[in-house]
Amino acid sequence: MILLAFLITFCGKKEEVAAPKPATVQGVKAETIRLSPVEEAYEAVGTVRSKTTSVLSSKTVGHITAVHVHEGDRVRTGQLLIEMDDRDTRAQLQKAQAGLREVQDAQEEMDQNIRAAESAREAAEAGKSLALVTFNRYKALLDERSVSRQEFDEVQAKLRVAEAELNRAGRMLQAVTAKKNQILAKTEQAKADVAGAQVYVGYSRILSPMNGIVTSKQAEVGLLAAPGVPLLTVDDDSHYRLEVSVEETMLKKVRLGMPVLVFIDALGPQEHRSVVTEIVPASDPTSRSYVVKIGLNQPSLRSGLFGKARFGIGQKEILRVSQKAISERGQLVGVWVVDPSNTVRLRLIKTGKRYGDQMEVLSGLNNGDRVIVEGMEKVREGDRIGTGGP
Repeated sequence: MILLAFLITFCGKKEEVAAPKPATVQGVKAETIRLSPVEEAYEAVGTVRSKTTSVLSSKTVGHITAVHVHEGDRVRTGQLLIEMDDRDTRAQLQKAQAGLREVQDAQEEMDQNIRAAESAREAAEAGKSLALVTFNRYKALLDERSVSRQEFDEVQAKLRVAEAELNRAGRMLQAVTAKKNQILAKTEQAKADVAGAQVYVGYSRILSPMNGIVTSKQAEVGLLAAPGVPLLTVDDDSHYRLEVSVEETMLKKVRLGMPVLVFIDALGPQEHRSVVTEIVPASDPTSRSYVVKIGLNQPSLRSGLFGKARFGIGQKEILRVSQKAISERGQLVGVWVVDPSNTVRLRLIKTGKRYGDQMEVLSGLNNGDRVIVEGMEKVREGDRIGTGGP
């Protein structure tokens, strides 16, 4: 019984393991981190769009008979893109042209009538002049009693007839002239009808308004086109802009002409320098943001590309640590910190933006902390740094 109790007591004791003595590590390098000024930036995302986009549609109702372009095709100003059935408009044009020919023929006939009326008036003037001379002669003879009263009355009657004939010829010329003016007005109206019909015939041919590239096509042969229904979209591929959404709280820090760094993923990681060219004054009530437009002059751009803009909005002081000093274990990020007693401690940190080969430290470190930047693989929690090391 005594032996059994001893064995139970012996087995119940826990074996005590001596803690390892902290090691002194040589060959590591530590740096003191300090607050340093950096350019504070605001990033906004957006979409690349053409500076000029034209959505083409028909001005009349008609069936499409031919489509001469496809999406991605380059077009030039005045190039024929779409043709539509123009039989109705051409019939209207022929009708207008026939009406113009009719009034032109009437105008020529009226010109002949005017010439005849002018000749008649000239003849009436000549007859009146002769009758007046004869009247004056017979009046003198009557005073000398060389002619009878009957003969004088006949001459006087002929003068009155000549005057009446001249008045009639004058009124006829005036009437013919007035009628010609009416025909001239009808001629101008007929010419306007022809011009309008020609314009409507032109509506059956849709031309490119600019040099660019076709980015969208809804037109197909046989489709009934109508005013306001989009058929083609043409972008000016020589001028593009990045349109980004900027929060209304940041708008006061963004101004026209300010420099901007632009990043277009499709063009690679390099940055492009540009300036703000336009700020839309109205905000989106849903997102509470404004649209800011940034000019682009890089080649190979297309509408719809994703882009980012970085605006410099001032300076701030931050803590930065070399990226090679950071250790990552799963989702945990930490650095090895050397305390005042030269003891190594692993400290978890939260990082922010990258600045070259350094990372911003949002939390976990303080101004003046010493961080190991070389030889992290040699140290463990609690090790001491040798004073003779680098």
